Amino acid sequence: MRPILPAGRQPKPKLWPSKGLHATWLGHSTVLLSIDGFTILTDPVFSDKAGFHFGPLSLGIKRLVAPALNRADLPPIDLVLLSHAHMDHFDIPSLRSLESRSTNVITAPQTSDLLRVNRYNKVAELRWRESVRIGYAAVTAIEVNHWGARLRSDTYRGYNGYLVETGSHRILFAGDTAITDSFKSLHARRGIDLAIMPIGAYNPWIRYHCNPEQAWRMVNDSSSHYVLPVHHQTFALSREPGLEPIERLAAAAGNDIDRVVLREIGGEFHL
Repeated sequence: MRPILPAGRQPKPKLWPSKGLHATWLGHSTVLLSIDGFTILTDPVFSDKAGFHFGPLSLGIKRLVAPALNRADLPPIDLVLLSHAHMDHFDIPSLRSLESRSTNVITAPQTSDLLRVNRYNKVAELRWRESVRIGYAAVTAIEVNHWGARLRSDTYRGYNGYLVETGSHRILFAGDTAITDSFKSLHARRGIDLAIMPIGAYNPWIRYHCNPEQAWRMVNDSSSHYVLPVHHQTFALSREPGLEPIERLAAAAGNDIDRVVLREIGGEFHL
């Protein structure tokens, strides 16, 4: 039986200061953010397998690398962002472990039925270009190029990226997406501090997942300064070698390689 390898680093978010923008990549598309003390968790997946869970039995794709933090090591979470209902992004055991009257959830259209909504403070479904304010963070759902069905039959489910804006920072969480021009609409004089952008699972799924060069283009389309690449190194979802996505992204960045942050699971970024 193949073992799940430990993450290369172990972040320490409980030591982060209450001011500034701080982030750590926990694996796949799960990123922990702190914006002036306001905590956000994207697409939380802490299970050993992405798939179906029946009590102690799990059926699905096994992780290559463990999460950089266990659920118990997380600080209290103010907001969970869910991009879509695919099982490697919308993990039911992980979401149940995060249930709290002080935690809010923003999710894509027609996906909240998968949650026990009365166990969170607030659950909001957003369609593209709709916004909601949670605390002092304004969150807007943005159009991406993907699909939302969890099973073959539930094609009605939506799929989102998100723009998070506070008084001091703008963060883009692109969710899952193939190449699209929709990020050009996010360009603003102030720019985006950090773009969380997927870079893996493009071979042979290029119709649904961008390759690293396309991801870099969309980062620049959105006027984002730093990019935190996700959706690689965690699950074997496609045919490209495990380190190819990050190597190709680094090559695409060229002289701007310093804009690519957190290339190893468990790394920390501070701004």
